[in-house]
Amino acid sequence: MTEDVLLVATLQGVENCAKVLEQQLNVKVEVAKNRAEGLQALQRSEFGVVVVEEGLLESDSAWADRIWEAAGFAIPLQINFAISGCARLGREVKAARMRRTGEQAIARRAVALEIEGELKSSLTGLLLQSELALREPAIPASLEPKLRHVVELVGGIRERLRRQAEVR
Repeated sequence: MTEDVLLVATLQGVENCAKVLEQQLNVKVEVAKNRAEGLQALQRSEFGVVVVEEGLLESDSAWADRIWEAAGFAIPLQINFAISGCARLGREVKAARMRRTGEQAIARRAVALEIEGELKSSLTGLLLQSELALREPAIPASLEPKLRHVVELVGGIRERLRRQAEVR
């Protein structure tokens, strides 16, 4: 996901705020000076954060729904420039990006643990079935070394997964 910021605001001097944000956060900030430009920007590009002037949202709820829908997975922020300046906006954007990074890390860990659990279960089943096949009295001599190799491979993979789990 991109780190770029879309700033939708009709406030005069918003370009100066965008420049400050670019320097503070080391990201590209695109300014949309009205509702239509905001929607067009979201159709044209993907953004990591979409900041919208509170007055624009409150004065047109249908547009507010459209802008947040068009924002997709971007972090949505609304700001009242009458009580919050550019410095506060910078802190808000930075905090929101940090929260998103933390949430993504938690989600990745959860997925990795789930995949690891499924993999361990499959490996245990494969190991058990291979060991049972080796115990069969009528096993052809040509299959025995291959099955032993499978048991060794699966056991090795399972052991590596166990060690990795201990490290975490």
